[in-house]
Amino acid sequence: MTPLAERIAGLIEASGPVGVADYMALCLFDPAHGYYATREPFGVDGDFTTAPEISQMFGELVGIWIHESWQAAGAPTAVTIAEIGPGRGTLMKDVLRTLHKLDRALLRDATFALVETSPRLVEVQKRTLAGAAAHPSWHPDIGTLPSQPLIIVGNELFDALPVRQYVKTPSGWRERVVGLDERRNLAFLAGPGAPDAALLPPGATDAPEGAIVELAPARTALMEAVAERLAANGGAALFVDYGHIEPGIGDTLQAVRRHKYDEVLAHPGEADLTAHVDFAALAAVARAHGLDTAMTTQGDFLLRMGLLERAGALGAMGDMALQDRLTAEVDRLAGPHGMGELFKVLEVSALRR
Repeated sequence: MTPLAERIAGLIEASGPVGVADYMALCLFDPAHGYYATREPFGVDGDFTTAPEISQMFGELVGIWIHESWQAAGAPTAVTIAEIGPGRGTLMKDVLRTLHKLDRALLRDATFALVETSPRLVEVQKRTLAGAAAHPSWHPDIGTLPSQPLIIVGNELFDALPVRQYVKTPSGWRERVVGLDERRNLAFLAGPGAPDAALLPPGATDAPEGAIVELAPARTALMEAVAERLAANGGAALFVDYGHIEPGIGDTLQAVRRHKYDEVLAHPGEADLTAHVDFAALAAVARAHGLDTAMTTQGDFLLRMGLLERAGALGAMGDMALQDRLTAEVDRLAGPHGMGELFKVLEVSALRR
């Protein structure tokens, strides 16, 4: 057992099985042994690579989207441009460089912010942005951001927020929990709790025994907080993650360790845990606050923002090796066999009245 697995086993022995959401929260955010508290997850030497780490073009196109969204909001002089869950700070670095080229007045007047809960990652981000075109401030949550129009971006944010799982049993839907087997190993079990039937997706009634449904109240709460800020102050939000546009039934909880899939219960605290994002549920929260929403794939979004044109411009300045690298980056970011179809994009904006 990992140190965190041993601790979780002790908690189960003392108080009984824990829900999947609680298990995820312990694995990812435990202050002593949690994944994000103890290791560098990003890049070749970590466990996974995000789009900003694959190519500068991703952040540059997000920077263009930010500029367009700011203009669509009426180009307010007082505006906060924020990233939530900023990883190593690579995306913000590319955004700032792009805005420096596009609109130095915006770069001068805007307030830039990073929303980060991990003190260790804050230090990483500060090193990444030490020579950036603007100096952002750091915030533990969006509640401390200035009360003014907000342009906010989150890349691979919602997938790491804990989900609750429910399993179809002979007696109906029951919460899926993590308990111990006869050898004291962590194991999935069906608990006594049942979900609110109104929250189940279409088809849940006829789902076969053993089917899994995922509900994500933590994601809903974060989207509520963002939507409230946009509805009150104006602005826009862009969220990119892997997931599905329509709600469905299925077990999407997965672990990634050293760039390979791992068993979800095998290495608590030493593997990243994620689950696919239900973009329809997030969009419904935004619309309930009177906001406009649009959903598409990452591939279509990047192509719309000018990915091919940007790759061509960069390639024209280099040799064949550079052109081949850029082609590979385009394929990975936008191709159907890369991130292009699996990753989805949710755009949220406050309707101008």
